[in-house]
Amino acid sequence: MTDAAYLLVHEDREYLLEPGEEFGTDLGVLEVPEDVAAGDTVESHLGTPFEVRELRGPDLFDHLERTGAPMMPRDVGLVMGLTGVAAGDRVLDAGTGTGILAAHLGRVGADVTTYEVDPEFADVARENMRVAGVEERVEVRTGDLADEVDALVGGGDEDGGGDEAADPSAPFDVLTLDTGDAPAIVSRAPDLLVSSGFLAVYSPFVEGTREAVTAAREAGLAGIETLETIQREMDFSDRGSRPSTRGVGHTGYLVIARAP
Repeated sequence: MTDAAYLLVHEDREYLLEPGEEFGTDLGVLEVPEDVAAGDTVESHLGTPFEVRELRGPDLFDHLERTGAPMMPRDVGLVMGLTGVAAGDRVLDAGTGTGILAAHLGRVGADVTTYEVDPEFADVARENMRVAGVEERVEVRTGDLADEVDALVGGGDEDGGGDEAADPSAPFDVLTLDTGDAPAIVSRAPDLLVSSGFLAVYSPFVEGTREAVTAAREAGLAGIETLETIQREMDFSDRGSRPSTRGVGHTGYLVIARAP
């Protein structure tokens, strides 16, 4: 992984900038040196100091360009923890969107092939992978994975829109899906995954989750588990302690299964 961008921080201000970039703020103009490194201090032309920090996983959610609602960090953590994805794994992903999940997978050393049906979203995701420093590990393809399964299983080199690829064929170690047509892809999971490889399906709705579970059962997948992803912050005050009434506790549903 390369350091493609850094966070420049002053008190509650954070700016995601690249070496050599110039950026104007009300605290002065920032000129980021080409040889900048984490731990440095960069002053604006008005003398305001900014601490240079390495981009960390949670910063991706806060600062990458969005093309919709990205997967929440807690859900990314569940996918990674429950599939055990690790360095050297080959991951097949569909529903790239902003690319939050794909970037996290790339940052732990997995090699990711991810599909996005919207060409403009795919372009943004490619740029986000570059900014996150994982463009060499994450290949963003334009297309619908459901249309490419036969080519992947057959070892062909079709790439869902002309994007250059290296060894795109199955089997993969992990399959992650965040798409409306996930059940159709789940039915092919045994062909796409190594033996005991993991499937993770994320869905915002119960109906899609139930369809994914049904498809997993019919495909003969093992260890099928369905979770609702909920997280609540805590409020502490002089009056007492209780879960916060602010924010969104529920985000979606996650189906985990393994190939036979």
